[in-house]
Order: sequence, then structure tokens, then C-alpha cells
Amino acid sequence: MSERPLAGRTVALCVAGGIAAYKAVVVARLLVQAGARVLPLMTASGARFVGKITLSGVCGEGVVDDMWDPKFAGEAHVAIADRADAVAIVPCTADLLARLAQGRADDLVAALALVARTPLILAPAMHPRMWAHPATRRNVAIVAADGRATLVGPVHGEVANGDVGFGRMSEPEAIFAAIVEAIGAIGVQAIGVEAIGRGADLAGKHVVVSAGPTVEDLDPVRFLGNRSTGKMGFAVAAAAAARGARVTLVTGPVSLPTPAGVERVDVRGALEMGAALDRALGDQLADADALVMAAAVSDWRPRERSPHKTKKGAEGTLTLELVKNPDLLAGVGARRGERARPVLVGFAVETDDLLGYARRKRAEKKVDLVVGNLAAHGFGGDDDEVVIVGDGTERPLRASKRAIADAILDEIAARLA
Repeated sequence: MSERPLAGRTVALCVAGGIAAYKAVVVARLLVQAGARVLPLMTASGARFVGKITLSGVCGEGVVDDMWDPKFAGEAHVAIADRADAVAIVPCTADLLARLAQGRADDLVAALALVARTPLILAPAMHPRMWAHPATRRNVAIVAADGRATLVGPVHGEVANGDVGFGRMSEPEAIFAAIVEAIGAIGVQAIGVEAIGRGADLAGKHVVVSAGPTVEDLDPVRFLGNRSTGKMGFAVAAAAAARGARVTLVTGPVSLPTPAGVERVDVRGALEMGAALDRALGDQLADADALVMAAAVSDWRPRERSPHKTKKGAEGTLTLELVKNPDLLAGVGARRGERARPVLVGFAVETDDLLGYARRKRAEKKVDLVVGNLAAHGFGGDDDEVVIVGDGTERPLRASKRAIADAILDEIAARLA
């Protein structure tokens, strides 16, 4: 990384009211060390959490908190917007998200966000129950669909009162990296940053995504399952919603939070997942524009499910009779026939000959794309190494699952266009 990758750049750093505001001081320090000029702004609530003298001392600039600050010849928010290469709101509270979604300009920070033409980086931070509230989810979906802002976080972790969940603000290094990425400085890799610049290219489209494992119950206690965590499918669902799509996410048992703006359907077994997908896709597959089949659907299920817990028995062995589950994606591919919609995307998790299996699966299942990855790379992590196999195209990609999700959606958007 270049020692001063932001030399000559200006960042407007807006501090809103929340316990996480103290991290904004660290973000300011990182930006200054990278060579940026940092213009500090505060909401009235933000000034209750971080002292103006502290922020001003780190930035070397006076804190602006008044729309009518006399040192600006005209309107302060317009003047700052004209000077800034990026605007970052750290933390971005639930209230501020709501005001941004409504396009309000009732304080300096909201007005700046509305008038700025440069990248807008938001670092949400709030109690997990506030982040999960339907109103917040709607506001996040609106802000994301507008295509103006990059959301960094929130992340899962402990918040101020000791509760644990999604709502904790991302760490300063991740926010700093997002700002650098948004500005386009060379030599810095953003950490956990959503792709920007695509806007709402899937607005008006219905994208159906399957995710996670399916589990096949042997009895009320035991089941057959697999190691899928659902992270890839959830990343696709979140990215599609951020790009304006209506998203139905059909997921097996996972502990991941529902992405903002996504309709979630929870299932257990393959047959239940198949029924949920049929409802989402509609008669003649007419209700969806794309299906991304990221779920790891069990190939087998027990012929009979015991209503009682199966005991070990004296022999110490157990024989299970299994029957094959239907191939859900192949079934949709056969029903679609020669039609172009919905666009169909499958996944191939393999242990060897990845490219060969991915090519064969694409042909056999009659789908548009197959995303292949090795089992050793994909399960559980936030990054992956895949190859996206299309009609005569093979694109290797090593990136975060969110970046891979956007690459998949790029392909879908191109086909829908």
C-alpha cells in the first residue's frame, strides 16, 4: 500500500450520534495519515458523544455543525460538497438512515448527503433490534437501491449494552478502506466493502435465491445434512436487493440474519425447498426473472422417518435405507426449455476436476451459468475461489463472497438486458 494514497484528496467525515462515534476519531486519524484533508462535521447528537476539540485536533480542521456557519460564503453543505472527494457518515444511525431514505435535508449532514455528487460511504451502527426492525430494513433497501451509497457493515458482535447481534459498527480499518476504494485511490484493497457503481440495474426484477443446506430428518433428534453455511446465497440475496431487485430467499437451517429488503422463506428438507421454490417461481416459471440455486440440496433422504428417537441397540450398527431427492435445479431447467427466462444459475461444489464437473452440470441441468468451487475453499469462510462457467466462457474469480455475488448478478443483469 502506498504510504499516502489519499494525498491531494478531501474527505468530509460526518459524525452522527451513537456510542460508536468514538471510532470516527480513529477513521479520521487513518485518513489524515493517508494524506487526506479531512473536513469534520457533526450532528447535534454526535457532539454529545465526541468532543469537537478531539475531532478538530485529529483532523486539523474546525468542526462544522451549523448550516449557517459564517466561514462559508454561501451554503455550507453545498460548499463542502464541492470540495469533498467523498462523504463518509460514521456512525450512520437508524434515524439518519431514515432521513436519507426520505431525501430529507433537515440538518447539515443530511443536506450534505443529499447535495453531494461524490461517493457516499455509510457505516451503520445501532442496537441489533433496531437494525432488524422492518422500518430500518426498508430504509436500508431504499438507500441501497438508489445506488448512491456504499454501506460498510454493520457487523455481528457485542454492542454497547452487552447484547450481541448485527448492528455493531464496522472497525475503523474497514471504513477507511471503503473510503479509499470509493475514491479510487491506487494501492489499497478495501475490506468487506460492497461493490458500487451498479446502481439499481435489477430494479423491477424478481430474483429467487436458495441458500444453505437442506437437512433430512431421521428421527426427532438426528438428521442427514452437509456443511453449507448459507453465506454465498445470503450474499447473492443482499447484493440483488441492493441493486433494486425484489428478492425471495429460500433457505435451509442457518443462523444468518435476513438481508435488508429481502423476503425470507425458511425450510428444512429438499422436498420443502422444492415446494417453496415452486411458489416463488410461479406457474410456468412466470413470476421470476432469475433463480440462483446456491443451496446445497441433499441428494438423499431416509425412506422412512422414525417418530421416536432411534436407540443404539445391542448390535452397535444401524442400516439406513435412503431414497433419492429430486434434482431441483435440473427440474426447473427442464421446465424452462428453450425460453430465456428465468435466468438459471447453479453451483457445483467439488473435490476434484472442478472445471470438468462444472461444464457437465451446466449442460445436464440446462442452465445458463454454473459457479464451481472446491469444497476446501468455500465452506464457512467469507472469501472463496470460484470459476463461473457460461456458454463458451469460463471466468476464474478469487474474492469475497459479496464480490462474487455481484459478479454473478452482473452476468444475470446482462442476460436480462
